[in-house]
Order: sequence, then C-alpha cells, then structure tokens
Amino acid sequence: MDFIPALLAPYKMSNFSLSHRIVLAPMSRQRSYNFLAQPHAILYYSQRTTQGGFLIGEASGVSETAQGYLTTPGIWTQQQVEAWKPIVDAVHKKGGIFFCQLWHAGRASDNCFQPDGQPPISCTDKPIQAKTHIDGVTEASFPAPRRLTTHEITQVVNDFRKAARNAMQAGTTSSPLDFRFTPFFFRLESAAVTACKQYLCLIHQETKLMICITGFDGVEIHGANGYLIDQFLKDQVNDRTDEYGGSLENRCRFPLQVVEAVADEIGADRVGIRLSPFADYNDCADSNPEALGLYMAQSLNKYGILYCHMIEPRMITQFESQKTKNSLLPMRKAFKGTFIVASGYNREEGNEVVAKGGADLVAFGRLFLANPDLPRRFELNAVLNKYDRNTFYTQNPVVGYTDYPFLNPTP
Repeated sequence: MDFIPALLAPYKMSNFSLSHRIVLAPMSRQRSYNFLAQPHAILYYSQRTTQGGFLIGEASGVSETAQGYLTTPGIWTQQQVEAWKPIVDAVHKKGGIFFCQLWHAGRASDNCFQPDGQPPISCTDKPIQAKTHIDGVTEASFPAPRRLTTHEITQVVNDFRKAARNAMQAGTTSSPLDFRFTPFFFRLESAAVTACKQYLCLIHQETKLMICITGFDGVEIHGANGYLIDQFLKDQVNDRTDEYGGSLENRCRFPLQVVEAVADEIGADRVGIRLSPFADYNDCADSNPEALGLYMAQSLNKYGILYCHMIEPRMITQFESQKTKNSLLPMRKAFKGTFIVASGYNREEGNEVVAKGGADLVAFGRLFLANPDLPRRFELNAVLNKYDRNTFYTQNPVVGYTDYPFLNPTP
C-alpha cells in the first residue's frame, strides 16, 4: 500500500467528507469594493478549490458598524448576499466546501467606516495604541472607541445571527450533505416553503436520499486577530466591570453568546470559530493566554460546534514566527470537535502536526495565496511559488490575486 502523507489523507468532518486536510485560511485581500464581494473573487476562490477541499472565505462584516477597512466584503444586506452567490456557486461547482467568516472589527476601525461618522464600538473606550494596521506596515491612527452598553451587546449578538442566516442564502447551488433540517430551515415561512418541507420529509422517509442546501456550507466566527470578539476575550483590552468584564468567565460571555446564537440559527454542525489566545494583533493581548484558550476550548463543547480553529502561539504578530514553549495541545485535547491549526506552517510541519495528533486540519494562508494548486504541489513535493507581500492588500483584481501560476497552466 502506498504511503499517504498526513495532509493528503481524507477526513470526515461531521457531515462533510474532505478529500485532504489542507484548508484555505481566511485572508482579507482588500479587493471588495463598496463592501461588496466582486466578480474577480469567482476566479480567485475557484482556482483554490479542489473536489472535497475546504475553504474559509475572507472576513465579511456582519453589520454596518463591523467594517474596519475600505475594501472588505459584508454579509449583512441582501445586495451583499447576491454578490456572494456566483462566488459560492463557483466553489460548489468544483466540489469544494465553503464557509463564510463572520467578522466585526470593533475598535480596529475608524469613524469614516461607521454610520454617520460615529466612533467604532468595542468593549472599552481605550483606543488601539499601535501606529500601524495589523499588517505591521500601513500607518494608522486609531480613534477612541465607544463602549457598548449591555443592551447593545445583545444587538451585536443578533447581528452575527442574522449574518449567519444570510450566509446560508448566498448561493444557488451547494455541496451535497447528509439529509438534515437545520433550525434555520424550519424558521423559513411561506406556503411554498411549507410544502417543500413536507415534500422533503416524505422523500427522505421513503428513499433516505441526500438533499442539497444552497449558500455557504457553514460559517466561521472570527474571534481572533484583535477584532471585536477578541477584544472582549483579552484582559489587556477588556476593562469592563459588568457581567462582560473582569473574570475569565465574564470576558468569554459575549463570544459564547455569539456562538450559541449562530449555532441555534443554522445548526451547530455548520459553525466554527477562529481564536488567537496567544496573539497580540491590533494591540490585543492577554496576561494568561493558555488559561483563556483552554477555557474557550472547554466551553465550546457545550454547544457542539463543528470546529475550533486556533492560531499557533509562535505567531504573536501576524507575519513573523517567534520561538516559544507555549502549545495548543491542551486546547486540542480539551475540544471535542475538529481542531484546525494555522500560522506559518509548511508542508513538513503540516504533515507532522497531523501525524502526531496535534490537529485534524491545517489552514494555509500565504502559501495557498501564492500557490492556487497547493494540495497538488504538496502531493508531488513540488517547488512552491514565492508570495509577494507587496501585493497582499492592493486593490488590483489580478496582480497578486489571480495571476500566481499553476504547475499545470490549465487547471
């Protein structure tokens, strides 16, 4: 029997049958104008799609207060949902599994991105002190945010819920899934939908066939990188004295309320979350990151969500790896679902972490960005294209986006 490298082994992620364990990491590419996903993203995502491959889309704002950059997509309006549809359909056409990352920037924003020029919102009124954006290069001057009231926090939770619902409608085709009805499906109300429900129930009872549900296949809640959810989690930012601040349990309350709301809306087996307990992105650190990560991993089990996606401790800043004795292994052991690791992995390291049980899947960002056929290159141990950091966040719809070459020029 031929040896199969760990990254290329198939994996059953609940109802999703993955052909390999190489995940396209969520990466903001700054090419979505007017907060709308653009047609050029059809090619970008379809280039990186393989049959049974798992892709996580770029951060998409959940509300009009969520945006932190000028050229990132949203998922809170019907127009934005329509803009995503051809992109989602293109991924499904090639047999890929596609999740939408739900995002709120919180204080990592500016008045110019906020309704009526209001201050950004956060758990605090302390501004980010960093003089550059998360990329570490672009100059920034962050305004003081406005501290959310407890009532407003519940509204933000509902924004995530609604965005998750929208994501499930952002397509006209889908990947085949094992038959099931989600809470989202049963909330739909109309005579036609009611008849559809009855018909599908009958078909399932008689044939046990599989059905398809349109839109994204699920959502990933962005709880990392110093954005709103991370701001609540980290004790160096969260200075609240109410039920959302102070103790570890209180600081995790809002993030877990978001998880619960989204899972209730679309089904826990369609929900993942990304966390970065050890990171200090956007001036957002914690005094005891291991305790924070472990508490969240354990708490997530209550909701039965599909996966937990964590950034490695070595990536304290976004692009530079640092040596550390810290490990994600305690969180890996604590979480009962699929565990995804990310940040700075290469082929050898990815195979090793999966083979040793440190993760089920590995998310690749920069390497996948520069190598749209990354799974194939890993399979052949082929030479990789080098990424050009200067084009990561430009607004060019081709250069540094869809022009990286394939091993085979006609994929």
